[in-house]
Formats: sequence, C-alpha cells, structure tokens
Amino acid sequence: MTNISVEELKTRMDNGEKLHILDVREPYENTEFNIGGTLVPLGKIQSMQTEDLDDWKNEEVIIYCRSGNRSGQACMILQSAGFTNVRNLAGGMLEWRDKFKS
Repeated sequence: MTNISVEELKTRMDNGEKLHILDVREPYENTEFNIGGTLVPLGKIQSMQTEDLDDWKNEEVIIYCRSGNRSGQACMILQSAGFTNVRNLAGGMLEWRDKFKS
C-alpha cells in the first residue's frame, strides 16, 4: 500500500484520468460529501463482500474515508485479497475539504 496526496488525486481528476476511486465510509457520510468514488463501506470489505470490485484487482485503486484510517484498513484487506495496486488517500475527506474548501 502506498499513499496518495489529496493534491495529486485532485490534479489527476482535473486532468480527466480514468480512476478507480473507492469510498469506504458509511452511506450517510457519502451523502453529506463525496468526490465521486464508488461506495463500499469498510464493513463490507471486512466481510469480503468485494465482488463488485473484482474487475479492479489488477488496476490502481485509490481508497478514501474521512481521515485515512478506515481506508488504510481497506487497503490492507484488499491487498490480502489479491488487489495489486491499492493506494490510501492520505488525510481523507478532512484533508480534501481543508485544502480545497469544498
């Protein structure tokens, strides 16, 4: 697992890159604020309900949560499930909102 900064992710998004972005927060958090990631709460990943993500196993997957803790856990779980290139969004949505005021 490697980290990616909010600045790097935003630049890549602004440049129109096709990215696999995974939001592991709870649905209410995603409803309040999100950056367009696919929502799969950490609980589903912990119980290995990851069938929807299987096509991403050999792709870069950028994972985010509120602060970076849950997404770090998700990265480790997905790595152990065979995902080859998972990246944790350092600082999560707290950092994103702090940097970009959105």
